[in-house]
Amino acid sequence: MMGRDDILVGIGGDGGISDAGTIYPNVGGYLPLIDQGITTVGDCRYRKAVPLEGGGRLDIDTNWGIRRSFLPQGNRRYIPFQQPTTQQVMIDTISAGPTTVILTGSHTNFAIFLMTYPHLKGNVKHIYTMGGGVRSKNPTGCCPKDVTTACTPQQCGDIGNLFSSYSTNPYAEFNIFGDPFAAYQVFHSGIPITLVPLDATNTIPVNEEFFYAFQQHQSTFEAEYCFKSLKMARDTWSDDQFHASYFMWDSFTSGVAISGMRNDKDCLHGNDFAELEYMNITVITSNEPYGIYDGSNPLFDGHAVPKFGLKKGGVHSGHVQTGIVDSFCIIEGSRKGRCEDGYTKEISGLEAVRVRVATKAKSNVDKNSRLDREFFKSFLEVLTLRDNTGRFDITAQFPFYREVLYKPNFVNKSRGKVTIFDMDMSAGDFVSLIYLLKAPVEEIDLKGIFVSGNGWANAATIDIVYDILHMMGRDDIPVGRGTSTALGTGILGCKYVSAIPQGSGGLLDSDTLYGLARSLPRSPRRYTAENSVEHGAPRNTGNPELRQPLAFEVWQSVKKQLDPSEKITILTNGPLTNLANIVLSDRNASSVIKGIFLGELLGAVYLVEGSNMEHSLLLKPISIIADNTTSTDGQVVVNEQSANLVKVLEDFDSDEYYSRVANHLGNMERSAVIGSFTEQRASWSRQPDNLRVR
Repeated sequence: MMGRDDILVGIGGDGGISDAGTIYPNVGGYLPLIDQGITTVGDCRYRKAVPLEGGGRLDIDTNWGIRRSFLPQGNRRYIPFQQPTTQQVMIDTISAGPTTVILTGSHTNFAIFLMTYPHLKGNVKHIYTMGGGVRSKNPTGCCPKDVTTACTPQQCGDIGNLFSSYSTNPYAEFNIFGDPFAAYQVFHSGIPITLVPLDATNTIPVNEEFFYAFQQHQSTFEAEYCFKSLKMARDTWSDDQFHASYFMWDSFTSGVAISGMRNDKDCLHGNDFAELEYMNITVITSNEPYGIYDGSNPLFDGHAVPKFGLKKGGVHSGHVQTGIVDSFCIIEGSRKGRCEDGYTKEISGLEAVRVRVATKAKSNVDKNSRLDREFFKSFLEVLTLRDNTGRFDITAQFPFYREVLYKPNFVNKSRGKVTIFDMDMSAGDFVSLIYLLKAPVEEIDLKGIFVSGNGWANAATIDIVYDILHMMGRDDIPVGRGTSTALGTGILGCKYVSAIPQGSGGLLDSDTLYGLARSLPRSPRRYTAENSVEHGAPRNTGNPELRQPLAFEVWQSVKKQLDPSEKITILTNGPLTNLANIVLSDRNASSVIKGIFLGELLGAVYLVEGSNMEHSLLLKPISIIADNTTSTDGQVVVNEQSANLVKVLEDFDSDEYYSRVANHLGNMERSAVIGSFTEQRASWSRQPDNLRVR
């Protein structure tokens, strides 16, 4: 959109760190340094604090659905084994000459760079980072002064902003809490740092005056995109305090950095947007008492020699917070916890680092302006500048852009098994989906799809499912979003799903369909955070009719369409969470389920053509181990004491199976109606036949 396809983008990397602390090339930054092993598999110790669904990672990964509806599509994309890694991009950029680094997330990637390539440290001129809280007092979660009913303060007055974990850690801010040990390495690197903590960002909330001024300044594509995003954040905010609790965190930091680079080259002068002062601080990585190893600290526990050559009994050797619920961090009788992991603490002594800290956003020098902060004025001016402006959005990228839904005509056709496909987006799942879509409707009547959010893919991959359906001409099939956590594990965390690699061959490749997702035609349907009061939202958004349905709602819809003699057949290729929730929520579910097939592509083939294949089925008493023991949970065992008899496909003709798969997928009947984004963009670049002058 911005005409900057020249800028390098790095992501991930599959390198690891040995038990001894040896850092191998291209560590991807998927895990905090304290938990990084040889692979990209690991727990989400700190990331548990980030919500997975509404207002959390799902909405951020999709930008509330606005990304797909607004941004143009360029030629660059993730391609396995060709995508530059984060470390490669940093090496290439920083080794070329003096570089300023701006950090607006966790410090993992940059810390790995500094620890691996210390000889390049001298090329880093300055670091600007948004994160932490030094002397801050959280203005959110406070009781109104004029309240007449009982009110219990929440994170009001805390130094940090972990709204999901203040009962265990009231000191940390999300970016630094994402990897405290990495932040410590960055702060103690000897490189000059300007920190923009909560102290400053708490003084620049997105107030109503700025919001409505922004609404009037959307004359560029980039301004329009930013405002749409901000408006959706406001419309989906959990309470009515958005304008007092949503702050200009990263964008304000960018402004401070630009002003610093432009006007303050020697760090001797002031900043246009922030008041600055030097403080002596450090980053807390573990909790006292130090040197008492309780199993929480992988840098020391089980090591005769601490990892990375750390000092025994030193500041890193205490208890490390294990998650948002940690009994060590809880003070009996108090609503506030005692853990300080990620706290950018003001101290004295040898551990102190002299850091330039933004303490407050500067007031607008124009006292007659309704905008009370100098940065607000600059922000709106820059976003609407015609210099370096955006080239186009998706609708302006193509002269004849249009959104068309493709739906089949099944009039006068008999219908086969009413089927629902429960899937995530692993490789086998999308092949299974296409296989089902190519089956004659007289055999398989695919009525709905559930997309798991706790399987081998991110919940945001629901957009890929929409694109595949669009490609195959099946925009009539409803898609329901499932939950993002396993049954009984709470709404935060990563239990079980943490066993899936996050890099190559794992979530990265599934989430992008191995880079092929960008080749698919773009569906007019997409995930969106649009919602309504009717469905439990705090308010109606701008287009509540576009709301993304849930898996249970799709189930209810399909169930209502059944004739009295019909039942539903389910093929499930992901976790069984969606089905379990349906059975628990709908007492009559079992009575309308004809059968459940499990087994990836083989299960799909057997569902469609099982009666025509040579195979052997055996009834076996099956049990599933689920006793909250990670090492055994999920095991399927034959248990003679079990009353659950399950049909198990014991044997089949593999040659026949391969032949049927190849022939079925290669059949030109029920093939794609639009084959790729390349084909789609060609159609958007020429006038439609029905509009041409004859």
